[in-house]
This record gives sequence, C-alpha cells and structure tokens, in this order.
Amino acid sequence: MASESTMIAPICLVENQKEQMTVNPRALQILNKISQPVVVVAIVGLYRTGKSYLMNRLAARRQGFPLGSTVRSETKGIWMWCVPHPSKLDHTLVLLDTEGLGDVEKGDPKNDCWIFALAVLLSSTFVYNSMNTINHQALEQLHYVTELTELIRAKSCPAPDEVENATEFVSFFPDFVWTVRDFTLELKLNEHPITEDEYLENALKLIPGKNPRIHNSNMPRECIRRFFPKRKCFVFDRPTSNTKNLCHIEEVPEDQLERNFRVQSENFCSYIFTHAKTKTLREGIIVTGNRLGTLVVTYVDAINSGAVPCVENAVTTLAQCENSAAVQRAADHYSQHMAQRVRLPMDTLQELLDVHAACEREAIAAFMEHSFRDDEREFHKQLVVTIEKKKEEFLLRNEEASLKYCQAELKRLSESLMGSISRGTFSVPGGHKLYLEAKKKVELDYELVPRKGVKANEVLQSFLQSQAVTEESILQSDKALTAGEKAIAAERAMKEAAEKEMLVQRQKQKEQQQMMEAQERSFRENIAQLTEKMERERENLLREHEKMLEHKLKVQEELLKEGFKKQSEELSNEINRLQEKIERANNARPSVISQILDTAANMFLAVLPVPAKLVGAGMKYLSSHIR
Repeated sequence: MASESTMIAPICLVENQKEQMTVNPRALQILNKISQPVVVVAIVGLYRTGKSYLMNRLAARRQGFPLGSTVRSETKGIWMWCVPHPSKLDHTLVLLDTEGLGDVEKGDPKNDCWIFALAVLLSSTFVYNSMNTINHQALEQLHYVTELTELIRAKSCPAPDEVENATEFVSFFPDFVWTVRDFTLELKLNEHPITEDEYLENALKLIPGKNPRIHNSNMPRECIRRFFPKRKCFVFDRPTSNTKNLCHIEEVPEDQLERNFRVQSENFCSYIFTHAKTKTLREGIIVTGNRLGTLVVTYVDAINSGAVPCVENAVTTLAQCENSAAVQRAADHYSQHMAQRVRLPMDTLQELLDVHAACEREAIAAFMEHSFRDDEREFHKQLVVTIEKKKEEFLLRNEEASLKYCQAELKRLSESLMGSISRGTFSVPGGHKLYLEAKKKVELDYELVPRKGVKANEVLQSFLQSQAVTEESILQSDKALTAGEKAIAAERAMKEAAEKEMLVQRQKQKEQQQMMEAQERSFRENIAQLTEKMERERENLLREHEKMLEHKLKVQEELLKEGFKKQSEELSNEINRLQEKIERANNARPSVISQILDTAANMFLAVLPVPAKLVGAGMKYLSSHIR
C-alpha cells in the first residue's frame, strides 16, 4: 500500500547527542510499518551547501527538511522522509538528510566520520554535495571516504589486513552521485566539451608522484574509484542571482529561479527516480522499511558500544528477526488457507491430505521467499514442526467432526429400529427376519448419507456391534426357526461382523499408506524448494563476485593507463583471490549442496515420522537435483 510510506514531514532518525547517537523510536515505528522494498537516498556534504534543498526537491515539496539561512548547521544527526516512490510501483523512497560535515560547533570530529559511514551503510544511492568545483580542496574535504576501512567492516571475522576487508566494500556499497553547487566553470577539457560524468572521472584521476602530499591527495580518489563502481555527477548553476532570495530559496517561486538551475534540478531528480536502485544487501537480500529499521539500530548500537559496524553481523541480526517472522507468516498462511479450503468433515483422508499438500507448498514458498541466512536450517525446521502439528490438529478435528456427524445421522436413521425393539415388535415368531430387514434398511439409508468422512465405517461397525446382543436375543426367542436355522443365522451374523471389521481394518491400512505417502511428499517438497533456494543464493553470490571482479579489472585497467603500475599490481592480488573464489564456488557446487541437503534431509527425517526406507528414496531424489 502506498499509504504505508506517506509522511507529511521529515522526522529525526538518528539523534546526534554529545555522548552518543540515539535512534528515534518514532522513526522506527514508521519504518516498521513499511513492508515494501525501499530505495534509500542519503546526502552528505559540508554544512550550508544546500543539501536539504535537493532532498526537498526529491520529495516533491518546497519545504520539509529545514534549510538554514545562517552559518549554523540546521540538520543535526540524520533526518528521514519516507514518500511513495514516484516511478517504482510498490516501493518506498526513503530520503536521508545528514547534518553538515565540518560544523565548527561540534566537539568531536569523529562524529562526522560516523555520520558519513552511516549514510554509506544505509543508502542505496549516496549523494555527496559540494560547492563550486571538484578540485584538490574539494577532494581533501572528502577525506571521510579514506577512513571507511576503519569505520566499516564487511565480515565478522576480520581478514589479516584492512585491504582484504576493503575488497568486499564494492559488493554492498551504494551508487555514488557527486553534486556540485554554484558551478561556474565551463565543462571543457583541453578545449573540448565534456560531460558532467567525464568531468568527475577526470577529477578522480590519480596524480603522478611519490611524495607523501601527493599520496594523501590520491587516497580519496583511489577509494572512490575502488569502493563505488557506479558514479554520476551533476553540476548546478546558482539558483538565483539575488542574494536575498538565496537566504529563503524555498520561498522563491519556481519561475523566478534561473532556467539552467531548474533544468539541472529536474535532471537530477529524474536520474534519482529512474536509476536509484532498491536497497540490497549481500547475496541479493532486499531491504524493506522494517528491515532498514533493524539495520539502523544494529549499526548505531555497534557505534555506541565502541565497536566497528559490521555488515555481516547486521545481516545475521536481521536474519534472526526476519526468519522468525517468516516462520510465523508461513504458518499463518497454512492455517488460514487450510481453514478456507477444508470443509469438515472431509469425505476422505486423501481429500484432506491433498488440501494440506497444496497449503504446505504455498507456506514453504512463503518462508523461502522471506527467509535468508538459515544455514543450520533452524527456522526451516521450526516451520516443518509447526506445519506438522497443525496438520495433526486438522486431522484430529476432521475425525471428530466425522465421528460426531456419523453418530448423529446413525442415531436419526435407527430411531425407528430402536423404537420397534423397545416395543417388542420383533419378539414374535418370524421376528428375527423382520429385525434383519429393519437393520438392513438402516445400513442402506446410512450408506446414502453424503460426506460422512473418515469415521463412517468405524461408526457403523460400532453400531452393529452394539446390536449383536439384541440380535442374538431376538434370534434365540424366534419360535418360527428351528435350532439348525438359528445356528446358521448366528454363524452368518458372525461372518458378516468379521467382514465389517475387516473392512474397517483395510480402511485404516489404506489411510496409513496415504499418511506415509503424504509425509514423503512433504519431504520431497521441502527438499525441492530448499534446493531451488540454495541454487538462487549460489547464483546471487556468483553474480556478486563476478560484478566485483569486473569492477576491479576495470580499475586495474585504468591504473595501468594512468601509469600506476604498482597500484595495478597490488590490485592483482585481490583479482586473483576473487577468481579463485569464483572457481571454487563453481567446482564445489555439487558436493557443498549435497552436504547441506544431506544435513537438511536428516533433519526432516527426524521431524517427520516417515519410515527409514524413505531415506534412500530421498537421497536418490537429492542426487538428481544437484548434478
């Protein structure tokens, strides 16, 4: 629903206090209500550079994020505005406006670094806003990007060196957009016109030389090129030549702004709306509003505790919450759809088991869609156990409904018979024959009763057994029969009773077979969907690695062209490690999947009461799916 992401005005998401950062509970409540995927655009830059104005344009509002007209930074911490995405259906656009970097009133300079790092971690598109031109000074002011290796960790088990840790950044870092305000230069290089993107890429070229000053100057350039594969640049003219209007730009009518600025602003917004991607974690995990809230809390808690925010730890924390919710969602789906489709009593057990199989398949699919990082199959096992219990409950309720219905119908149909017995109608010569005819009529009428359910034969057998003493009494008192005829009749009655009992037993055996087949079907369905999910996850991971490899090869090529052979050789180590990972992932696929599925199969067999012979059938099934 679009309404779930509608906010009238921005709200503070992360409050930046003197001692620590605090996540605003009201903002979390808003995020927790957003189940849609989110496109997160964060903007950072020096204070008083017009960041908030751009964010208001993205929200299609003239006012919202506060625009300061003095030398003081208006935005403190990180402010959030959730609005329906204008072009991505069923997506929410989350705008994050950060407090200005370099505010002289701040006591702790580390504060800016954490704001910068949080903006990178939370966003899918990261906008860096600066003034006038991309020159040496502008790049020096962007020193925060060089500190990310100390502020962000990709994995919970750190690599031997920070460089190894930084190689993972490209797999989850946002797209990078540099906006240059009050741009007064001509977009030319060597007297030839260039695009805004070419202007940025030229500014990011490394400066030749080996002295420390040049090395420090190249660091932000190198980090931006290594960490952010997708880069974009926008330059903006001054919005108006009237200085007084600049102080209250949000109040200036659109037609009074400079035409170039209006076009440039529209181009910027159009690009963000069209190209800003959905926030995605490693291995293709889509971030929704409620997941974003969990990430914010996890990262801020890590910062406040003095630790380095770790993406892998955050994903693990998120997985625990999401997988629990996925189990509940899938179990609820099963219960609701079973309740909708089952009309008790069901005529046969197979009919009920077929409905169960369909609902179970949908529930497993719902769980697979929303769960991730369930490596030990802990949550999958919870779902299997839960569905098994719910199925047993439906089976029991079906039996109870059938029992109650059949007993009521048989009581109604046998009222005439029971009345005749009470009145002594059959206590006359020839009464036994009359009794058999009356009893047979009850049986025939009962047979015509529709949808009696699984207890039909059992209830009838119980009724007939209850009539055995009465029938024997009527038989023995019937003076129209000889002793021989009575013996034959008694023997026939015993034979019919045995046949009825055999019918009941055969039905129970058939139902046991159906239950076993249902368990096998459940086993196969779980394994099939798990195999499919694991294959998707493997493909996502491979695509991620291949994307990283492609980017690093491109950076290496650029370094060689620019004459930086040493840096290119250093990058070769990262490239080789990635190529080895990709090769190992491809070669190890059958054995790894087989091992994991073997563990999962044993888990299912422990949970589901299926015969041991299904183990072999299950393993054969698995092997056919991992070649």
